[in-house]
Amino acid sequence: MSEQFSRRDFLKLAGLGAATTAILTGCGPASRYVKREPYQEMPEYNSVGQSTYYATTCRECAAGCGLVVRTYQGRALKTEGNANHPLNLGKTCARGQATLHGLYNPDRVREPSNGDWDAAIQVVADALKNNKPDEIAFLMGMTPDHLFDLVTDMADAAGMNAPVRYGALGLFEARATLSKAAETLFGQAGLPFFDVGGAQVVLSFGANFLETWLSPVSYTRGFTGLREAKTKMRGKLIQFEARMSATGGKADEWVPLRPGTEALVALAIGRLAAEIRGGSMPRAFSSVDPLDVAEKSGVKLEALEHIAEMVAHSTGVLAIPGGAALGQSNGQAVAEAVLALNAFADNLGKPGGVYLSALAPNQSDYSRPASAREMQEFVEKMASGAFKVLFVHGVNPVFELPASLGFKEALGNVGQVISFATFPDETAAEADFVFPDHHGLESWGYQRVATGTALPVLSGAQPVVSPYYNTRATADVLIAAAQLAGGKFADALPYKDEVEFLQAKVSTLMNEADGSFSALDAATFMAYFQQHGGWWKNSDARLAPASSILNSNIDATEAEFAGEGDFFLVPFVSPTLAEAGANKPWLQELPDPTTTVMWNTWIEINPETADVLGLHNDDMVKVSSEAGELEAYVYLYPAIRPDTIAIPFGQGHTAYGRYAENRGANPADLFGVHFNEAGDLAFAGMKVKVEKVREAKSGVGLARLESRMGVYGEALGEEH
Repeated sequence: MSEQFSRRDFLKLAGLGAATTAILTGCGPASRYVKREPYQEMPEYNSVGQSTYYATTCRECAAGCGLVVRTYQGRALKTEGNANHPLNLGKTCARGQATLHGLYNPDRVREPSNGDWDAAIQVVADALKNNKPDEIAFLMGMTPDHLFDLVTDMADAAGMNAPVRYGALGLFEARATLSKAAETLFGQAGLPFFDVGGAQVVLSFGANFLETWLSPVSYTRGFTGLREAKTKMRGKLIQFEARMSATGGKADEWVPLRPGTEALVALAIGRLAAEIRGGSMPRAFSSVDPLDVAEKSGVKLEALEHIAEMVAHSTGVLAIPGGAALGQSNGQAVAEAVLALNAFADNLGKPGGVYLSALAPNQSDYSRPASAREMQEFVEKMASGAFKVLFVHGVNPVFELPASLGFKEALGNVGQVISFATFPDETAAEADFVFPDHHGLESWGYQRVATGTALPVLSGAQPVVSPYYNTRATADVLIAAAQLAGGKFADALPYKDEVEFLQAKVSTLMNEADGSFSALDAATFMAYFQQHGGWWKNSDARLAPASSILNSNIDATEAEFAGEGDFFLVPFVSPTLAEAGANKPWLQELPDPTTTVMWNTWIEINPETADVLGLHNDDMVKVSSEAGELEAYVYLYPAIRPDTIAIPFGQGHTAYGRYAENRGANPADLFGVHFNEAGDLAFAGMKVKVEKVREAKSGVGLARLESRMGVYGEALGEEH
């Protein structure tokens, strides 16, 4: 127990009955008063040889998967999925397993940069009180969580700018484009949900849903359902993309189309399928000529006809747009063309089809992260001096935003920059103050699940260990600072601490019907909320209004590409590192699923192209675009078009700790300032040049798990 509370006091505080049991296992709100000790000084309520388990939420991406963390004598030892959580049903990805490497990371920010939390809170209070409301800005991560709600409440009450959410994964997912396309399809904005598990034939246009896209654990479970033949027939996956992703590697058929022609291919398949079925031709498909599409896309007409046969004669056809296919100048048209295939298949709102994802239980409107165009406007305000103080939490924009947007330079025109970073990332290095938040496994909270499940879900989080360093919850810092600032700030946040704020927000669900549990009072409800790992509806609340997309005109033009290079650039998010995993050695050591490369950045080039350019494995090359350049090692990759190169995103940090610093390159440095109709960055709309810098050197090159002898036939001598 802590020095302030005895066991008897704790039991009085906890109350009686089930709530007491929950709190004694660390699952209730009163457990914030308990000091969880490491094994050197074991707390009295812990038993030797017995583990304690805590339900919480994974914070490694914005999906919101539920975790159960095993702890022993005050130490977190292992994470697993929460089997009862409707999003991931007990499963986790590699990033969820590696979250312990964030908790125990030796480079964590251990105390406020001014060394004293009272002084730190005063700095925040002065920043709120001494600036006009419209001169204060909050830039936050993608996660729609309790902290975003707290800042929103304060901003609304005080007249400040609404907090802005952004993340690199949102850029690569083209969430604004998906949301806009869903609005076209369903009549209201939101994220679509694709029921892969109930389908028989899945056509994926650039959506790497088994890796980093939207909710990868949920979609991987769906893919398992597709393969396990829930429909009594083994489902089939066809992947359309210029560079074979790990998802494409699992596909039954991989179609390497020319970048920028995805909308044409989708519409051509729809037209051919409609001709096979007979009847009137939907307007959406009427403007394309399949023979012309075959020539432009590089996909043979016979292949288009073969796929159209499946679409025309199969039940349970599902088409998914995503990834690089949407990150082009015609991304909106691509999304609408692919979604039109679902309307043609008559799967809207049906098992194996497309739905509009349900809102979370305490959510009234869908709120997406900022698009790249909106971030450009945000940066322009920074550069103009409109913001006197900028608070940054949960995002590393100096690294995650393309350098061409000029975020780092614009920081110089902001009077005061305050970071709440847990790790010493690039943005924290530019801040005036760093007031470190707890790690996710040391934190309270909740998070809305935006997509990936049929149920409305509010995922719950609680500390599984006591904070190891002199960090403090950002919500507690803001609540304390608001009280010091007084006025509207104090009125907006009249809470004692973060947990009281959480209870006020979560207890509104207590009287909701058809929930995963119920309680007679707020304290018990909050205890159950932490013990279960959240609260969700028991009934399916996905939406599927009628759509008129087949009767609309869809733009069938090819994408436009910026630059004068010879090659299409296909950047992709590293399936192992994603945008924030480079500081975790488990993830650095985890081989990439298609190349098995570790600890570095590589450039995938087709062997035929490499032969023309005189390039070999591990040669160093320079890639140049209209926006910038980078250098990296060559990786000969047969599963990519000869006119295309690909680079993973995840390395290239100049800060962020010993495991991430000065390792690899950041392909975002190559992105120009070009947008699609929905405001998403056309990150896959660049043409680049490739030049050799130097030949491969003995003992210098890419670390990889694969056998080069087995893959490339090297050193086989006469047997080759």
